[in-house]
Amino acid sequence: MANFQLNGTPVTVSGDHPHLLSALRDELGVISPKDGCSPSGQCGCCTVLIGGKARIACQTDLAKVEDAEVVTLEGFEPTELDRYADTFSAHGALQCGFCTPGIVVRAKALIDRKGSELTRDEASRHLGAHLCRCTGYVKILDAVEALAHNEVPVVMQPGGVGSRGIKYEGRELTVGSRGFVADITPDGCRHGALKLSDHARADIVAIDTTAAEAVEGVIGVFTASDIPGERRVGLIHKDWPVMIPVGGRTSYLGDVVAVVVAADRETARKAAVLVEVTYNPLEPMVDPVRVVHSDENAVWELDGNVLSTSTYSRGDTPEALAGSAHRIDETFQTQRIEHAFLEPESTLAVPRGEDELHVYTGGQGIWDDRNDIARVLAVEPHQITTELVSNGGAFGGKEDMSNQAHTALAAWLLRQPVKITLSREESLLMHPKRHPIRMRYEAGCDSDGLLTGLRIRMIGDSGPYASVGMKVLERAAGHATGPYLVDNVDVESVAVRTNNSVCGAFRGFGANQAQFAMEGILDRLAEQVGITGWEIRSRNVVMPGQVWGPGQIMDEGCAGARQCLDAVKTAYDQARAAGKPVGIGLGIKNSGLGNGFDELARAVVRFREDGLVEVRHCWTEMGQGVHTVALQVAVEELGIEAERIRVIVDSTRELGAGQTTGSRGTLMVAGSVADASHQAMADGCQIGVDYEGQYRVDWTNSLKDGVENPIIHSTFGYAAQVVVLDPETGEVEHVVAAHDVGRAVNPTLCEGQIEGAIHMGLGYALSEGFPLDETGRPINSTLRSLDIIRPKDMPTVEVILVEAPQPNSPYGVKGVGEIGLVPTSGAVAAALREHSGQWQNELPLRNESNRERPTAWQ
Repeated sequence: MANFQLNGTPVTVSGDHPHLLSALRDELGVISPKDGCSPSGQCGCCTVLIGGKARIACQTDLAKVEDAEVVTLEGFEPTELDRYADTFSAHGALQCGFCTPGIVVRAKALIDRKGSELTRDEASRHLGAHLCRCTGYVKILDAVEALAHNEVPVVMQPGGVGSRGIKYEGRELTVGSRGFVADITPDGCRHGALKLSDHARADIVAIDTTAAEAVEGVIGVFTASDIPGERRVGLIHKDWPVMIPVGGRTSYLGDVVAVVVAADRETARKAAVLVEVTYNPLEPMVDPVRVVHSDENAVWELDGNVLSTSTYSRGDTPEALAGSAHRIDETFQTQRIEHAFLEPESTLAVPRGEDELHVYTGGQGIWDDRNDIARVLAVEPHQITTELVSNGGAFGGKEDMSNQAHTALAAWLLRQPVKITLSREESLLMHPKRHPIRMRYEAGCDSDGLLTGLRIRMIGDSGPYASVGMKVLERAAGHATGPYLVDNVDVESVAVRTNNSVCGAFRGFGANQAQFAMEGILDRLAEQVGITGWEIRSRNVVMPGQVWGPGQIMDEGCAGARQCLDAVKTAYDQARAAGKPVGIGLGIKNSGLGNGFDELARAVVRFREDGLVEVRHCWTEMGQGVHTVALQVAVEELGIEAERIRVIVDSTRELGAGQTTGSRGTLMVAGSVADASHQAMADGCQIGVDYEGQYRVDWTNSLKDGVENPIIHSTFGYAAQVVVLDPETGEVEHVVAAHDVGRAVNPTLCEGQIEGAIHMGLGYALSEGFPLDETGRPINSTLRSLDIIRPKDMPTVEVILVEAPQPNSPYGVKGVGEIGLVPTSGAVAAALREHSGQWQNELPLRNESNRERPTAWQ
């Protein structure tokens, strides 16, 4: 037993807990300290006060708190808690909110000690114990500075479209009271753990669950033979096994072999280790360049190793290149990247009645989750209700199901509530990553620097299962020319199946890989011509009415590219005049699926008897602010106060539009909620009526349609970024980012998205990576090893919001979530060239240990 004071009250807990965090969350029900990586203590989400000092709870043994005073956010004085909630939410200092409670605790400890003498630099150093994947720390430090000087802003609820105001649920997220899936524990809840494969490629000869079943507290052990329905799930192809059966073959280290359910999480995890699997190991096929030519299948029961090939051409590229005044032929390599969302995947499934199941999920497409769960359980979709619990970050990494099917299966078979939460190590193994892509660019321009032709060949490692890999490589192909005018183009992009980590959706979705290469090509050509990086972009930027990329005739919305470029010119020129190394990048990124998809989003507005108004939509809130967009559109169209609105996402209505992906949430939710509001207004806003609205994009074309001038995407966003280095150290000291968002629904949230994307883009450019060894095993197994940029290393950022309205878009909006990091790596590479005199073709530019293995790409 262990005894300590918790928020002023004496408590006694079991001495069996592995650390203080476990005692707080699992026994005492305290949810404000979040578990992002226990027991490694590398994310800071579980920070508490022990004797007035900030400490990491998952790194604290219970013996160290014997008779000590432990304080969590639940124990803050109400007025003080309000100050932090108001200041963080007013400054936009949170997005998903998973990391925020821990940061608030750290901030209190700092301010209690230093008061108004706390400097921004000192705060950034102490916040190095915390990871935030969403904000880029800029607004967090703004909030801490304000609190240190007792400058608590007046909290303003958002108004209509275009107004500033606090994020929906922002105050509750700040103080940790708005729970995530792992924070929900119904009566009688059981806990599950997964047994993952020990080999990336091996035949399973036998599975022995006897030892696991014998552990006291274990309630059930399930394998593939217990699945009553279909054994494979997937977003595009149903090719991803829920579990690998005896007689089957593993295809990567994230494959699941068994599910163990017990009375508590620790017991389930200990028992899962005891599941004995007999393997016949095979040599993993991990080198995509070799695998693409192999006659042997890399993946069990799937024929061929080419997942997809995307091609298009215009003009006569060989002739154009041959006649060019200047030519470049370069090969570029990008790396595999881990999303590192702070909330590990968690699912809770609760049986309802005799034949229904309620699943609490943080997935990016809860209707897709529902449908695949129903297929696995061999039941009708209406028997499964999926409810979104806004997640703690995703960035594309929660599109594919992780543990949803396993949790649902266990709860269905046991007829008891079951929760499964992945450890950080399991999360790193299981979910898809950003594609590493090798790209050869042959390019030419005339003597004035005008592009004449591009020949591009790409090969991407997609791992074993489809996920959305074919779409990522298709998107890379479509964006391969960047936002530039070129009449002669020849592009081929291939996605390869291997036994490495699955690769799928990640912020940028192929556009940032392609444009790292394209921006590098432009800068090299600019040197040959003798003009600046800004000038060559100015001469080639695509304009309305011109033909772009795969042949699309660009509409008036593309004027934003020129406006972004012009917006950063002064900063670029000033840096050059000051003798500072400087680079510039210009990017384009679609919003929406496009490529011939019929995209239909629905929303419901419902007036309740209690005076509140429900706004139901089909998109996942993961920090980007889609709930706030829905709220502000309803305020705009219904003329009601934000306080009256409750935003809900669950499958009790058929609103599903697939995954929250492709920067389309703002676009689609704005259109559908506006239409639902119009329906309500036309009918007098009657109580108890579901007013359904729709927004549809059905006018795009596929690359395979054979159309001369296809509309590949309905909407694009644009961004120009200037990266300035310290001339002595070569470190990034300042970033200027002009982003065309069409219309900023909420400028504060828009700025935060851009700042966070720049932080992620700088990590992508300089340091981050998720390399694998020759057996398909990740070399990095902790958050720290990913080399994510910490607060003290984040440069100052100036955001310029550009609003070039998109025709035929609700309020003229464009996406902002993904475009934010598309130009960053190219701009960083150009700045480093000015500093060192060397061109670099491989990411990350400064941390060679996080690059792809050279032998895997020969």
